Amino acid sequence: MTNRRQKSGKNKTIKRKIIILTVLIFILLALSAAAYTTNQYEKAREESIRLIEENNGKQSEEDIEFFGDDDVADYIHVLLVGVDNEDGGPARTDTIMVAQYQPKNGKAKLISLMRDSYVSIPGYRNNKINTAFFLGGPELLRKTIKENFDIDIHYYALVDFNGFTRVVDIISPNGIEVDIARRMFYEDTAGGLYINFEPGVQRLNGKEALQYVRFRNDRDNDFGRVRRQQEVLSILKDDLISLSGITRLPKLLGAVEPFITTNIQNSQFLDYGRNFFLNPIDSVETLTIPVEGTYVDSRNSHAGAILELNMEKNKQAIYEFLELEEVNAFNDGE
Repeated sequence: MTNRRQKSGKNKTIKRKIIILTVLIFILLALSAAAYTTNQYEKAREESIRLIEENNGKQSEEDIEFFGDDDVADYIHVLLVGVDNEDGGPARTDTIMVAQYQPKNGKAKLISLMRDSYVSIPGYRNNKINTAFFLGGPELLRKTIKENFDIDIHYYALVDFNGFTRVVDIISPNGIEVDIARRMFYEDTAGGLYINFEPGVQRLNGKEALQYVRFRNDRDNDFGRVRRQQEVLSILKDDLISLSGITRLPKLLGAVEPFITTNIQNSQFLDYGRNFFLNPIDSVETLTIPVEGTYVDSRNSHAGAILELNMEKNKQAIYEFLELEEVNAFNDGE
């Protein structure tokens, strides 16, 4: 009897040691993972800052206040702007998008606004929509989108084009695969831009992907460029939510942070990021404004080549695409 008790006591002691050892191993693994991700984040961030300083100097950090509903829980609208600061003057953009994200539903929609769309700009004469950003940055662009298309913008993110290159190389280190329908060639010796892609399936690194999404010198002009931008974002989304993409997330965040100016707070970003992985997005629905049959190509003396929009038809298309009535009803029902 005594031997049995002694054996039982020894077994319990061994079990306790195994449990304690297992817990310690998990703690050490967690600490190692945390140290690793922090290190990856800082290394990538420092490398991006070095690249910015080599090219144009430190990226400016604008403190811009947006007047939206910061408490939106079921959907958010984010203004995405691709920024070109290479000439040292006021920032310009040829990429203007509005993304709607429904974190609880795992749904995402993306509206591309053609840069030559002729719109009303608050406080200024009518002009192309990208002129609003040139004149007053994201705040004036937000007001312009609200006035013309009645979309409430809750957040913004300005992404330097060099940051896009880094994003592609980190999310898709082996490149992204695209099928090029026709030869794409453009050369600007003064601006140092050279684009040359042959038809067929090709794998593009970050620099080549940037050239691919910025090309507009074919019969499709800006509409083709917008389609390519939407295509590449969809590819990057798929790569990001893959297992290998998730492991590269800390490095990605560190790399792109110096290239991005945004009013999304870190805590908000983490909340939405958590939902992104808990409710993965199967596909990104896209819309291009103006929609087909709702505009005419035109030209005027102060803006040059423009797209004159039927505003009511385009606002209706946006309203239906974003399912605003359904989303608002969902919000009201909570």
